[in-house]
Amino acid sequence: MKTIWKYIFPGCYKGEYPSTRPKKVVATKPNSSYRLSLTDLSFPSLTFSEDLSISLAGSNLHVFSLAELKTITQHFSSSNFLGEGGFGPVHKGFIDDKLRPGLKAQPVAVKLLDLDGSQGHKEWLTEVVFLGQLRHPHLVKLIGYCCEEEHRLLVYEYLPRGSLENHLFRRFSASLPWSTRMKIAVGAAKGLAFLHEAEKPVIYRDFKASNILLDSDYNAKLSDFGLAKDGPEGDDTHVSTRVMGTQGYAAPEYVMTGHLTAMSDVYSFGVVLLEILTGRKSVDKNRPQREQNLVEWARPMLNDYRKLSRIMDPRLEGQFSELGTKKAAALAYECLSHRPRSRPSMSTVVKTLEPLQDFDDVPIGPFVYTVPPDNNEALRHKDAKEHHEVPNERRTENHHHHHHHHRRIHHHNNGGHRPHPLKSPKPQLQLQSDNHIKQGRII
Repeated sequence: MKTIWKYIFPGCYKGEYPSTRPKKVVATKPNSSYRLSLTDLSFPSLTFSEDLSISLAGSNLHVFSLAELKTITQHFSSSNFLGEGGFGPVHKGFIDDKLRPGLKAQPVAVKLLDLDGSQGHKEWLTEVVFLGQLRHPHLVKLIGYCCEEEHRLLVYEYLPRGSLENHLFRRFSASLPWSTRMKIAVGAAKGLAFLHEAEKPVIYRDFKASNILLDSDYNAKLSDFGLAKDGPEGDDTHVSTRVMGTQGYAAPEYVMTGHLTAMSDVYSFGVVLLEILTGRKSVDKNRPQREQNLVEWARPMLNDYRKLSRIMDPRLEGQFSELGTKKAAALAYECLSHRPRSRPSMSTVVKTLEPLQDFDDVPIGPFVYTVPPDNNEALRHKDAKEHHEVPNERRTENHHHHHHHHRRIHHHNNGGHRPHPLKSPKPQLQLQSDNHIKQGRII
């Protein structure tokens, strides 16, 4: 592998192709529409570096030095730590034209490959090749990378609202309203549709809630392309590959045969849409046995509205569109078909979901939550009753004017430990930019 890499990324290996200053990838053929495939990198060739440059035309990928990335993350300090997944730790940083002329001043997320983690050089290279060439409003933007010695890093745009997974499943996060959930579903669907309908199609292969990141306006962007594959070409109907992905999201035919198609992504989308509707994880071992696998438990109820209303996310508190829910549930049912050919294309999914964001039959009404008084409050009421001559009617009326304010306090304690400059701890923090938490990867 090292023999191949030294041609693709000059400067990655000490003593070879020395560089006197940081570089920016520049296309030699600006008008070329050719997209480099991973298969094009199978054998070492003196043209690899040129091919990569051509295929990254207009992407403006920057090649950062390790020293630069240490500077912008304050030496990967724990105060800038965002989270960690299968690829490695993620830190927040800030770049501007002082770091590199022409750089837009903005916060970034720096992802460092953990050499002891579940992913490796191939996944890192896959991210660079795909995200360096693919640009779309619903794909996370790759700003640049670093390749020095054994260090492999990626620099992305920073997405402040973190992942869909955190918003759906974190205990103390605010519930997403119906329209926002549909907006996220539409954005993610558009990202997949773009990949599937590209001139050279891409199969994402790891579509799940933790890989859907959200910007400040809840626009969804797909992240983590480490498992992405080029789609079948010519007369081929599928790509045969090692079964990889995340338990609960992978299509059954792919798990059984290793045959990968765009319909495998459609199934995974159906799982996430089901998570959005129900507020339940695809696999939850803390639930009763028959409810642990979300698809097996919920899919039979998707076409029965009386049952569907019972499995909807209780955190929505009934504030959702009845007609929109029926249509979304019917779509999820089709996406989760065991017959790949019966599943809709992602462009069809987009057309079905787009109208569901603006349905006007969502109930409107205040939600009232009464906090029971604690023991001290009860004693105070008792004392007031004993010492004041207040008529029963008046006393009951006044009782409703007591307000009990409770503040929920969140403690984020890193335990006082400082991480290694290139190795961070794994606290249970909300990931703000890259939430690739391990969820039982299938390898």
